[in-house]
Amino acid sequence: MPIIAAGLAELRHGRFSFYPAIVGVHHNEWILRRASWTDIVVANAKTSEEICIPRRFVGEVSSIEAPYRIVGLVKELEYREGVVLPHRRVVLEMPRAVGDFSQSSLRPRLYPRPAGVVAIRAEPDSESRFRRVLRGSVAAGFLVCLAVMFVVRDAHLGTGFGWTSASSRLPNLNAGDDYDSIFKKLGSPASDRWIDSQNGPGGYRRLWYPRRGVALILTGASRNNARYAGTLNRNGEIIHSVDAGLSNELYSAPVIH
Repeated sequence: MPIIAAGLAELRHGRFSFYPAIVGVHHNEWILRRASWTDIVVANAKTSEEICIPRRFVGEVSSIEAPYRIVGLVKELEYREGVVLPHRRVVLEMPRAVGDFSQSSLRPRLYPRPAGVVAIRAEPDSESRFRRVLRGSVAAGFLVCLAVMFVVRDAHLGTGFGWTSASSRLPNLNAGDDYDSIFKKLGSPASDRWIDSQNGPGGYRRLWYPRRGVALILTGASRNNARYAGTLNRNGEIIHSVDAGLSNELYSAPVIH
């Protein structure tokens, strides 16, 4: 068996260093004494102490010689009590503060064993479909109720459906009311028209309130001194009159379209 095994012949002359350096040896400069297929024996260039390194831990040798060749080690080694062993790094636990309890220290006490696995059963398709249909029906019913509520509200206002509000919703009007008093009670009308009477002097003043669905008829010799005579709905029907004898005159008032 040769003194220097194949692959390490370039180390016969000169010095070399290990990478990574062997833990526990301060001076990383070595001289090759002998080598075989199972191990190599090297001597420290400073202390002359010889150590034996198993060949399985020795890697490649660098081709550069300056300042020294580098011999790679496949594992980080440690020299301890005359023997070279793989180095194991010790993980030191940081000291805990006073009153501090880590989650790992509490886990064994609070959770002595892993929690059991609870099976989750998927909801059948038929049942989920039934629930979706039920929720859709409830939502549709709610929308219908809202629609009916708005329809009833608009019906009371007399807009959009041809319905008229009840005469009880109108303020009390009498023969002494003129335009100014009616304006204070009902506000400004949507239209204000004066129509000359075909049966004699004077005429009719029509005040149209579309939100209430009524027209107020004022009669008099002129537009400015006309007084309240009665109320017509949008179909021209009398729903209120201050004097029964004026009914025929109100019927001659223009029909609201």
